[in-house]
Amino acid sequence: MLRLLIGIATTLLIASFAGQRLSFLFRLAGSGKPAVGRLLDVPKRVQAEAHEVLGQRKLLKWTVPGIAHVFAFWGFLVLMLTILETYGALFVADFHIPIVGTWPVVGFAEDLFAVFVLIGIGIFAVIRFTNSPAKHGRQSRFFGSHTRGAWVILFMIFMVVATLFLYRGAQVNTGAFPFADGGAFASEWFGTLLAPLGQTTNLWLETIGIWAQIVVVLWFLVIVLNSKHLHIGAAPVNVYTSRRPNALGPLLPIYHNGEPVNFEDPPDDAQFGKGHIAEFTWKGYVDLMACTECGRCQDQCPAWNTNKPLSPKLMIMNLRDAMFAQAPYLMAAKGEHPGLGELHVEALASVSPEVREQVERPFIGSREGSEHASEDGYTFDGHRTTGTELPIINEDALWSCTTCGACVEQCPVDIEHIDHFVDMRRYQVLIASAFPSELGGLFKNLENNQNPWGMSPRARLDWAKDLPFEVKQVGQDVETLDEVDYLFWVGCAGAYEDRAKKTTRAVAELLNMAGVTFAVLGDGETCTGDPARRAGNEFLFQTLAQGNVETLNEAKATKIVVTCAHCFNTIKNEYPQVGGQYEVVHHTQLLNRLVRDKKLIPVSRPDEADTSNVASTAATVTYHDPCYLGRHNGVYSPPRELLGALPGVELREMPRTGDKSFCCGAGGAQMWMEEKLGTRVNNNRAAEAVATGAGRIAVGCPFCNVMLADGLTEKQAETGAHEEVEVVDVAQMLLAAVRRG
Repeated sequence: MLRLLIGIATTLLIASFAGQRLSFLFRLAGSGKPAVGRLLDVPKRVQAEAHEVLGQRKLLKWTVPGIAHVFAFWGFLVLMLTILETYGALFVADFHIPIVGTWPVVGFAEDLFAVFVLIGIGIFAVIRFTNSPAKHGRQSRFFGSHTRGAWVILFMIFMVVATLFLYRGAQVNTGAFPFADGGAFASEWFGTLLAPLGQTTNLWLETIGIWAQIVVVLWFLVIVLNSKHLHIGAAPVNVYTSRRPNALGPLLPIYHNGEPVNFEDPPDDAQFGKGHIAEFTWKGYVDLMACTECGRCQDQCPAWNTNKPLSPKLMIMNLRDAMFAQAPYLMAAKGEHPGLGELHVEALASVSPEVREQVERPFIGSREGSEHASEDGYTFDGHRTTGTELPIINEDALWSCTTCGACVEQCPVDIEHIDHFVDMRRYQVLIASAFPSELGGLFKNLENNQNPWGMSPRARLDWAKDLPFEVKQVGQDVETLDEVDYLFWVGCAGAYEDRAKKTTRAVAELLNMAGVTFAVLGDGETCTGDPARRAGNEFLFQTLAQGNVETLNEAKATKIVVTCAHCFNTIKNEYPQVGGQYEVVHHTQLLNRLVRDKKLIPVSRPDEADTSNVASTAATVTYHDPCYLGRHNGVYSPPRELLGALPGVELREMPRTGDKSFCCGAGGAQMWMEEKLGTRVNNNRAAEAVATGAGRIAVGCPFCNVMLADGLTEKQAETGAHEEVEVVDVAQMLLAAVRRG
């Protein structure tokens, strides 16, 4: 009876703390603004739970820590059975789960997975120790994380297993163990260690072990709900409510009352972006709660790896700190925070002065020259502080993002970093008018000339001069696109930038050789709006996108081929938001298909052919994955297959390739911004490419072409070397290989 009374009393006491915290977290998450479409497509969401939560798919991309996490995760799922057995033992000494409770295989599984948990936390301990921020500083992916709290959690997990084996080992000797027929190998081994202590001692150890198991399990729950390990409960919810089929999807439009904002006549109370933590949706709050602080996003981030102040992890942690610091206001406002720089008056009046200071704290601003020590004693550039003297979000960090998608791709719990960052940029551009000065010129050029360089629309067809065949133009040579196989979307870079023009000409020649008919829009084509949207100017994007969609629909466009990865992503994934539904292929996909179908036949090494477009004499190639072709759209194989089809070409992969490829530094409108902090992203990537020893860096995007070529030039200027290395588009190499035929 004493065992039962103390067990129940302990449970009620500790469970009350857990219940209060759970209630708080549910109310806090529910105070966010509405989120659109997060519960639709149930089959896809259930599939995501199976793959990413139960299957641990994303975690296993990192083999050793992934296996450790699988051991811990599945260990705790199986050990849920032992928790039932523990509570049953309060009532009946030899309690067992009905039907299966005495099967040796069940006892074996419980002990096996308990051992797996111990192995898992052992691996975690080694990883934490060898990658300690105290040793490695910014190079550690745990830099800025709550590392001391992580050690507490590892200790608590150890205690869960230790108390389990304590009472089960004692049960073996008291005769109350339900698996007397064998199977529970670890419990029986502990029983042999405790047997010499005698029957009475084992009876007490059994009772004390059961109490200890209950206390440790429940207190572990309380710690989890009050720490970054809240992700244990929040992550499955976040995965289920994330964007399907891929968390790294097209940028979301600005919503108002569940519908995309009509920028021709926007509502007066529409919120343009996020200028306060109260303007995040409930899904945004769950995102923040789900962060594991694992640092995988930080480890892959091109900005962080080039010594800029942006860490996706620390940005999410800052937002989470702000959410919890302002929680009383958020819950009092109940999602009715007015935005546009205003606060909910009644909600603000209901909170303490300390919370009020947090609510009124600047959201985005400069942290220049500030450094703050973390809880672990090392410093980082003003990223995390819950005081009121600094803005929550460092504007330098916000504008350092290239939107490459590495953070979302690597995140094991599907946090949608890019959406949050771009939403904050939208507020800075559309409401606060606080953005890097270079973007002013970009926006002006897009508004006046519909291209980032401010070039005349009449020059859009200059790339086609002197081609040995006619390039058909919609409205002049063909009435509609029904008359040709494809619309060739040239893009601004392909029309105006000298290096990109070579790619445009090469693709046009190859399509002509293969008998693929195509037409272009000429001066009817304008910028897709990609740089404007990723810079936060959603209004300008909508203007450009709607104009292009109208033009495309009038021309009866159905199939479009593009050479720019950014145009490819925008037309394919984001134009459906404004009424444009098209079959869009990247030129490497189409050219690879034409080679497979024998409509284009490479007959010589590209360096042996007549290469008016290609000057290099190297046969070794390394391929750079454009972020908006690879990570954002999953196109990795076609460019490599195409290179593999070229006679005599040896492909040498860079260390960071595929979904872990390093950004060229141009995305997120960085192409038109100056890198004033840290080192240049393109220099980093160019150096990695040169280190492969390849004579050519093959690309599939004009932005990558420009950035890597500039990186090579700067590297050669710094070192004084004159490596025979050049950047060339895959299409140019294919053209050189087929010309002799």
